[in-house]
Formats: sequence, C-alpha cells, structure tokens
Amino acid sequence: MANTDIHPELRKAARFTPRALISPKTLPILRRLTGLQRPKNDGVEVLTLESGVGIRLYRPAGATTTTPALLWIHGGGYVLGTAAQDDALCRRFVAALGITVASVDYRLAPEHPYPAPLEDCYTALQWLAGLPAVDADRIAIGGASAGGGLAAALALLARDRDGVKPVFQLLVYPMIDDRSVGQHLNDPGQRLWNATSNRFGWQAYLGGADPEIAAPGRRTDLAGLPPAWLGVGTLDLFHDEDLDYAARLQAAGVPCEVHVVPGAFHGFDGIVAKADVSRKFFNSQCESLRASFGS
Repeated sequence: MANTDIHPELRKAARFTPRALISPKTLPILRRLTGLQRPKNDGVEVLTLESGVGIRLYRPAGATTTTPALLWIHGGGYVLGTAAQDDALCRRFVAALGITVASVDYRLAPEHPYPAPLEDCYTALQWLAGLPAVDADRIAIGGASAGGGLAAALALLARDRDGVKPVFQLLVYPMIDDRSVGQHLNDPGQRLWNATSNRFGWQAYLGGADPEIAAPGRRTDLAGLPPAWLGVGTLDLFHDEDLDYAARLQAAGVPCEVHVVPGAFHGFDGIVAKADVSRKFFNSQCESLRASFGS
C-alpha cells in the first residue's frame, strides 16, 4: 500500500503508530502502564456500584431538568483499558449535547470472559436509568472498538430482557465478529489492531462461550433493535464485518446510518482528534445522537 492511500490528514500520525499493540506478550506491560496513569477527576464522579462495577459519571453544568444520557463503553480488545481513557471524549459529548454520560469500567478478559463484561455493562445501563437526573426513556448506548462490540451485544441483551430499552446504539468501528471475514485482514495500512491481535482478543473474551451467541456479528436475530450509527475507516480491520453488520441491521428493519472514512485506520479519531476528518466523524455521531434524543 502506498502512503497516499492513507488519508492525507492521518499520514504523519500513521508513520508513528504501530500496526499492532496488544498481544499475549505486551498485555501485561500495557496493563502496568495503564495502572500508572492518574486521570484528572475534576468534574467527574467516580463511583463503584454495589455489584462492584466502576462508573465515571459526567454531568452537564447547570442542568435543572432531566437530561438524555449515553452509556459509553471503552475499547481495548476486550482485554485492556479503563473508563478513564475516554475522559476527553466523554466530556466532549457532554459539552456538545448537554447530556449525562456514564463510562463503565467493565471486567476484562481473559480473567473475566463472556458474559461477565457484558453483564457489567447491563448493570451499568440499569443503574443509569435509575438516576433522578436522567430521562430513562432517552438513553443511548455506545462504544468504540471492543466497546462498540459490547454496545452491539448490549442492544441485543436489552431487547431480550425486561428492563431499560435504549433508544439508540452508537457503534464506533465495533469489534463484533470473531471470524473477521473480509478483504481487509492483512492490509498494510492498518494500525493498532491486526488479525493476530484480533484472534488473541476474541479467544480471551469468548473463553468457552458459543460465538454464535457471544459475537454480535454472528447473530441473525437483529429485528427490533434500536436505531444505530456505525462508523469505520476503509483501512480498519473491522471495515468489512462492520459494513456487513450495518447492512443486516438495515435488512432487519433497523435504521442504521453508516459513516465510512476513506483512508482511515483503527482508532484514528483518538490519535489525531483535532484533524478535520476526526472532527467530522465526531460531529456525525453527535448529530445522530441529538436526533435520537429528539432534541
């Protein structure tokens, strides 16, 4: 692949971004480094639910009425990451939309495989709907990468259980299919996440679970899910599986807006957040969330 195939605004960053980050060898090191980080908690409520699930709660300043809410789920291949890593992003959602955002610290694989991470997210969703300052009828769920995969799985779980029914699902280059079918499995333009990392992440998350149930990309019962926004770059490992999932949502009667970014690799919007292409990606998400909340 020529460098020109990478989006012009992302080429410089691509030169310094690894093609893969997580592996069985690097995971312990990355977790130690993550543990050394000290997030800024000003304006953030750091909570632990009775179940043990951690929450970082962001509220709009000066809100006098109930607000819509977004349950945000961080990425990290199901094996890495914390809610705090998306502090800046969650604050941006609050500022742009005037909503409440709760970011969930779910348990990580391989120590806690499926369904533990998903159940943690479901617990957080139920809790969020019970907050007096939140309009329980206007809650969206969303996440990036593995967080997007958990958001897709959570939409299915919430549909099938009596409880909170999200009005929208925000799927940012979601990790949804353990088979990783498609033509983009060995694209040299990929960054941060490749097929080898993907196999490790899925093996850790699935444990002994049936992938036909645990992997949203394998599910065929998609009718009745909340409307969705799905965004992915053309150089992302998940490009093909994501577009296939979006098409199947639409075929099942689920409205799904698709935002494809030419020449964008996995996680581009976090690495080059100020680039115009990243801002447009974020603004598209906000427009869809705003419409789903009816505001």
